Amino acid sequence: MEAQRFTPPKFAERLLNLLCKEELIEEILGDLEQYYHELIEMPRWKKNLYYWFHVFQFLRPFAIKKSKYVHLNHYAMFRHNFKLTYRNFLKYKSSFLINLTGLSSGLACALLIYLWVNNELATNQFHEKKDRLFQVMENREQDGNIFTTTSTPWLLAEALKEEMPEIAYSAVATQADWYEKFTLRVDDKITKEGGIYVGADYFNIFSFKMLAGNPSQVLIDKNAIVISKELALKFFDNVEDAIGKSIEFQQEKEFIISGVFETIPANSTIQFDFALSIKLISDEEPQVTNWKNAGPDTYLLLKEGIDASVFNKKIENFISTKTEDTFRKILLTRFVDNYLYGNFENGVQAGGQIEYVRLFSIIAIFILLIACINFMNLSTARASRRIKEVGVKKALGVRRSALISQYLTESITLSFIALFIAIVVVSIILPQFNLIMGKQLVFQPNINQIILLISAVFFTGLIAGSYPALYLSGFKPVVILKGNLHNSWSELWVRKGLVVFQFTLSVIFIVCVMVIYQQIMFVQSKNIGYNKDNVIHFEIEGNIQSSLETFLTELKRIPGVVNASSAGQSTVGGGNTSNINWEGKDPEQRVSFAFRPANYDLLELLDIEIIEGRSYSRDYEDSMTVVFNEAGIKAMGMKDPIGKSIEVGPFKGKIIGVAKDFHFESLRTTVSPMFFVLAPMFTRKVMVRVEVGKVGETLSAIELFYRKYNPGFAFDFRFIDQDYQVQYTAEKRIGELSKYFSIIAIIISCLGLFGLAAFTAERRLKEIGIRKVLGAGNFKIITLLSSDFIKMVAIAIIIALPISYIITEDWLSAFAFKIDLSWWYFVGAGFIALLMALLTVVLQTLKAAKTSPVNCLKSE
Repeated sequence: MEAQRFTPPKFAERLLNLLCKEELIEEILGDLEQYYHELIEMPRWKKNLYYWFHVFQFLRPFAIKKSKYVHLNHYAMFRHNFKLTYRNFLKYKSSFLINLTGLSSGLACALLIYLWVNNELATNQFHEKKDRLFQVMENREQDGNIFTTTSTPWLLAEALKEEMPEIAYSAVATQADWYEKFTLRVDDKITKEGGIYVGADYFNIFSFKMLAGNPSQVLIDKNAIVISKELALKFFDNVEDAIGKSIEFQQEKEFIISGVFETIPANSTIQFDFALSIKLISDEEPQVTNWKNAGPDTYLLLKEGIDASVFNKKIENFISTKTEDTFRKILLTRFVDNYLYGNFENGVQAGGQIEYVRLFSIIAIFILLIACINFMNLSTARASRRIKEVGVKKALGVRRSALISQYLTESITLSFIALFIAIVVVSIILPQFNLIMGKQLVFQPNINQIILLISAVFFTGLIAGSYPALYLSGFKPVVILKGNLHNSWSELWVRKGLVVFQFTLSVIFIVCVMVIYQQIMFVQSKNIGYNKDNVIHFEIEGNIQSSLETFLTELKRIPGVVNASSAGQSTVGGGNTSNINWEGKDPEQRVSFAFRPANYDLLELLDIEIIEGRSYSRDYEDSMTVVFNEAGIKAMGMKDPIGKSIEVGPFKGKIIGVAKDFHFESLRTTVSPMFFVLAPMFTRKVMVRVEVGKVGETLSAIELFYRKYNPGFAFDFRFIDQDYQVQYTAEKRIGELSKYFSIIAIIISCLGLFGLAAFTAERRLKEIGIRKVLGAGNFKIITLLSSDFIKMVAIAIIIALPISYIITEDWLSAFAFKIDLSWWYFVGAGFIALLMALLTVVLQTLKAAKTSPVNCLKSE
């Protein structure tokens, strides 16, 4: 009864049928079934277990079925596939060239983007203690908003180190826009280099490799200077010779070289040629010891094992323990993250350069996809040419896997040829790419990058060839050889969908480029509240320091000089303070003001409009008088400000004027409160406006006068327009890259459309001939052949426009002052894409339409 109710496991029987020799299987299955039915007393699960045990006993080498393909020569098969690939490339030259051009262009773009992205991700990553290295930011609450700045109190680093045991080292460093280039001299060798003032522990925090000198000792003495290897070799025969030697600074002081560091890598955001002790500034400018004044950067190196998030909360209100400024809080950020995540929203890190890294990584993938789509579309469209080949091979017994292998060999071979061309192209254009991006990229891949590159190209080949391979190899030989093959709806929809996808991306690229370009033009042309054209600035040094007014007077006499004055810094950037009091101030009110030490004639030189009161004048006793901007008066809530008293730290003065708001910061932010204070002794830069049309000759005259007045100092100047443009360097570079990549994307898309149009015209040649015999004109034929393609592009435009609106609106949201998204950006982008597609298709269809009906109808 038991034997009748239960049967042996079916899967075990199938396994034996699959693996055992045919001459043995019947006998083995019979013996096993008999043994199974004899186990009457056992439960079913145990009987099945015994059955499986004996099945595996029979799976011995002598009983295993031999594979029909064991003796295949894989090398011969690969050689055969490669030979077929070569012949097909020669046979279908147009498809081969279109695919090769598209893939090599796509790979070249992807390779350039990879080099750029890799460089961006590697920025500042060389610091050995980067996981414990932090920069202190300051969050300031004002008018209900929180804005974040790198500008911190001068005393913060030292105070934190003294009071917080979690800190291993701390150091302050001056910002780059405070101090630019200084004159250095050893004997008769003179050079002008960029330097910074830093705390004693600076080289213990950062991994700027010290070639000579102890990082912990090099800046303990305030008369010490640390120089770069490059600078040491300018003055001395070798690095070791530099230690202990004196170097003249600004022809005023002598410093002893205490250390030499390796030239700073190009992928560091901090760049300088020498460093001096921060004590020099605190000795010369005692006002920096006030906690309410801010300016430099502060860096910390935490001890191992310290939780940064916990420590962050502990020190958040540290500044308020030193002052009554409860609106100022400090925030720790990982230094290596600040380059990629440098934007803050309401006191929290919220992206930055990383957004462009992600954007261009996606662009690289999409451009490669567009090129792969060309391969898929042209391969499947031209399937009818190769379909008989497939039918004959399958009829002769060739397996589908062999056919798939052949077609994938074609696509992968094409990908590697395209890679070779792409590498050549990248090598040629990389210098120009570096100029555009301001980088020093080199294409010297290591073993890991070579493996990654080969893997990426191999994967690209698989993606490009997978659909055609599966599509072509899937046809039934009977259907093929009977000639009953028709294009399926699914195939047509896939092909059309891929074309729509290509042009959707192209239209999005075009819209983004147009918007970025217009925003940059808006930034450059917007009235920023002062006239930045033809104004230069240079450092106050040497003899100029002791006789500034005489120098400016003589300077104004030079033909072509419209005006000359001096300022604390350029029109962009600068320090700030909350150490300010005014009549009627609420004791609880705290406002942070940007400030500019100014000289007579500065506001006139910059064409800053005074809307109330007056500017500085030598006709009055204007020492320490103040001119606020509109935002400053509004922040103080002051009415009728002219003549009111004001206190800036230890200095007392009065308000003599209100200037119309001007943009001394990026247009990404609204205009902040700021003021000018008449304090020529604190100005550091000479500013000169040069007459339009006489810039070259006037600058030559200024340089000649400068060298006579200030012997031993190089005349090193900048236009303030350059300072302004630097704020938008990233956007300008991104705009340039986007422009080139969008052009490449639409060219690749049009190449694919060109190939499809050519194939469609060829396939419908007889139909064209018949229609022409029946009286159809060229225009009718062109309309007939191109209508489907134009519809696909139109659908792509409809899909792309709302997507591009969302992307561009999100990008523009980073700017407080921005363009409006006009309808013509989107219509224009759609029109460009449609025009390119129309020209591409019409060129092919016109050729087909002009073909003689006789030639159309006689072709087989």
